[in-house]
Amino acid sequence: MKKILGMALCASLVSGVAAAQDVKVGMLQGFTGPTESLVAPMALGGELAIQEVSDSGLFLGGKKVVSVRGDSTCIDAAAATAAAERLVTSEGVVGINGATCSGATTAVLNNVVRPNGVVMISPSATSPALSTIEDDGYFFRTAPSDARQGEIIASILKERGISSAALTYTNNDYGKGLADAIQASFEAGGGSITAVAAHEDGKADYSAEVATLASAGGEILIVAGYLDQGGKGMIQAALDTGAFDKFMLPDGMVGESLTDNFGSAIDGSIGTNPGTDSPGAAMLAKLAEGKGFKGDDPYVPEAYDASAILLLAMQSAGTTDSSVYKDHIVKVANAPGEKIYPGELAKALQILADGGDIDYVGGTALELIGPGESAGSFRETEVKGGVFETVKYH
Repeated sequence: MKKILGMALCASLVSGVAAAQDVKVGMLQGFTGPTESLVAPMALGGELAIQEVSDSGLFLGGKKVVSVRGDSTCIDAAAATAAAERLVTSEGVVGINGATCSGATTAVLNNVVRPNGVVMISPSATSPALSTIEDDGYFFRTAPSDARQGEIIASILKERGISSAALTYTNNDYGKGLADAIQASFEAGGGSITAVAAHEDGKADYSAEVATLASAGGEILIVAGYLDQGGKGMIQAALDTGAFDKFMLPDGMVGESLTDNFGSAIDGSIGTNPGTDSPGAAMLAKLAEGKGFKGDDPYVPEAYDASAILLLAMQSAGTTDSSVYKDHIVKVANAPGEKIYPGELAKALQILADGGDIDYVGGTALELIGPGESAGSFRETEVKGGVFETVKYH
C-alpha cells in the first residue's frame, strides 16, 4: 500500500511540475459586452495557433503552451484592467493576445502592460490614437489603424456614387477615432457628412438620435458602432421610422449576428473589415474546418496571427522574457526569411531553433509597419439576401 501511495504521490508531483512548466498566454478579449458575438470565434482562432505551437513539441525545447482567458468586456476599462492584472500577476502569463476594443486596450496598456513590462498584441483594437501612444515597445497590433479604414470607406462610397451621408458613432475611443477618420477622408474627396451624432451603448431606444440624423438628410447612414449593442439599436430605430434603409457598416458592425437579426431588411448595406484574399487566408479557413468556428470570420485571422507572432518571437529570442522577445516581434513578422503560413508554425519553430530567419505571412498577409501595427488590407462586403457577401478587397 505504501508503495502504491508513494507512486501516486510521485505521479502527482510530476504532473504538478509539468503544469508549472507550461507557458501561459493571456487571451484577453471582450467575451461579454457589445462585441461578444465577434469575440467567440476570434478567441478560438487565437487559441488555434497556441495549440498548434504547443502540439509541435518544438517550442523552447519542448515546452507546452496554454491559453488563459480574461474578459476585457470591450467597454469597461476597470474590468479590463482587473482582468489583465489577474492574468499577469496571478496566472503568470508571458504575453497577451488582446484586448479586443480600443478603450480597453488603452487602459490595459497604461495600467498593466507598461508597469509590468509584458508584451500585448491586439488583433482588433483599431483606434488611430494607438499608433502614437506611449508603449515602451511592448504593444503591437495585427489589425490596421482606423485611419486607413476611414480612407477605404470614403473610397467605397465615392465608387458607388454616394455623395452625402449621415454618421453616428459609439461614444468611446474607437467610435470617435473612426468617425473622425471617415469624415475627414470622405469630405476630402468631395463628399458631404450631413450630420454627426454619438450614441451610447446599452440604451433601449435610439429614436431621438436617428431623428436628429434624418432631419439633416443623407443617402446612407454610416454606423461606427457595435453589432451587439448601440449600433444594432441605431439600425433598428432607423428601419422602424423609415429614416434610412441602407447603412455603411465599419468593422465593429460586420458579423453574422447582425444579419441574423435584420436579414434582408438591410440588403444593399455595405460592410468593411480587415481581410485579404491572400493564400494564407484560404489556408486558415481550411485549417479551422471542424473546429467550431470559421477561419475567415472578422478578426479571426488577426487573432491567429497575434498568437503566432507572439510565440514565434519567443522562439526567436530563446526566452519568454517580454523585455527580450519584444524586439523579435517585427523580426519574425517581416522579411527577410522563409514565408510562413497558417498550419506551418512547427516549420517556423524549427527554422528559428536552427538559427534561420522567417517572414511570417499568416492569415492576413501580415506586414508590420511604423509603431508595430499592420499595414492592412480590407474586405468590402454587401448584404445580399440577408447575408454578408464579399465584393472585393482593398
